[in-house]
Order: sequence, then structure tokens, then C-alpha cells
Amino acid sequence: MAPQFRTRDGHAMKSFRFNASDASARSASGGDEFAARRAEMIESQLRRRGVTDPKVLAAMNSVRREEFIPSDLRPRAYEDSPLPIGEGQTISQPYIVAAMTAALDLSGGERVLEVGAGCGYQAAVLSHLAKDVFTIECRPPLATAAAARLAQLGYANVHVHCGDGTLGLPDCAPFDAILVAAAAPAVPSPLRSQLAEGGRLIVPVGDADNQDLQLVERSGTSFQTRTLEACRFVPLVGFYGWKGPPAQ
Repeated sequence: MAPQFRTRDGHAMKSFRFNASDASARSASGGDEFAARRAEMIESQLRRRGVTDPKVLAAMNSVRREEFIPSDLRPRAYEDSPLPIGEGQTISQPYIVAAMTAALDLSGGERVLEVGAGCGYQAAVLSHLAKDVFTIECRPPLATAAAARLAQLGYANVHVHCGDGTLGLPDCAPFDAILVAAAAPAVPSPLRSQLAEGGRLIVPVGDADNQDLQLVERSGTSFQTRTLEACRFVPLVGFYGWKGPPAQ
């Protein structure tokens, strides 16, 4: 049965065709030609930059980044940089994926929302650290491909939706943690309201060229915000994001 994802109105749509024969063959054989590069990435790009949470490092080691990018870019899978995945979008550099994940301080029993599924890589990392991951992507080709890829690779606790991520997923809320993988002009208010008591939300906020990672923590009706570090993401498009390309 073909993997499916859900649109915002709840209707199921058949997934985008995903040729996973190479992934299946590697999985069956147990081969991992990128293991050494992944280990070097963890040491030089993550640990040396301050990402030291053993659970996060283990998750980053478990997810094969090469499976989430176009086949012609696989030799570059563990470079310290974002890479194109189609539709004008990118897979984030490994450090940013790990740093944002670590900021959520997950313990394993959480329900997590990711806004901006992209190729599914960040959701796969989160799936090792949370009970359930709900990820939403506004571009149908990316959403369907991510759903098929994640299902093929065995990430059964990741649920892919297609729609305006700035609106969140109210039918699935509240969420213990929310991660926004695109740059917003301000923290979308629906995401704040869908954050559970004591929950954490991490989001890049700024203009097209300069953004900061903001960590929002909820306590009752109050929200505390801390700025973590500078970053650069593709724009978050939607009702509470950019209506079109942000001004340069």
C-alpha cells in the first residue's frame, strides 16, 4: 500500500513516487558507506560547536542524511552546509538541525510539531527523540515525497501533512515542542497558542538576509523568549509568514 499524507481538510492523498531501491538494498545488506563521514560530521561540526547532548548526537548518527537529498548530491551529504532539495528549498546544514533539536530538550515522550517538512530529514531526527512527530509542508511535491521517503525508511511515528504551516495543526494540538524550519517575520501566533504548558518553540525570526533563532517557552499565558544565535533560512510562506518573497 502506498504511503499517504494528509491535507489540512483531512483528505488523504496518494504519495509522490519515491524510488527507494538503493535505500532498500543498503538497508537489507546493512552497508553504510557514509558511516565514517557521519562520525566526522558529529565530531567536527556538532560536538566542537557545543552540541553535546548524547541523545541528540545519537539521533544525528542514526539518520542517514544521504537518503534525504538528490542522488547526485550524495557525495556532499555531510558537508557543513545546506543543500538544494527542489522547489527552491534546502535541507539545513547538520549543525543547525542538531542545535535546534537540542534546544527543544526532548526526553522521549513528547508530541512535536515541525513546520516546514522539506525532505523529511529534520522530522527523522526528531522521531528518535519524541513519541510522535507531526510535520507540515506547504508544497505538495515535497510533502508527498517526504511522506513516501519517511515511510520507506521506517519512520512510523512521523505524520506528514500538507498545508499552511503558519496555522499549525489545531486538530492535533497541543504540542510539547514546535520547531519551525523556515524564517518568519515574527513568531506565528497560532503556533504559540498550540504550544502546551511548559512547551518550547524554536523559530528563526528576521528578514530575508538576517535572522536569529528564538526559543519561546510557555508558562500559563506567559511566553518567555530568548535569542540563541544568528542563522539563515529560506522564508516561511503562509498567512502568518511571508505572503510572497520577502524584501531583500
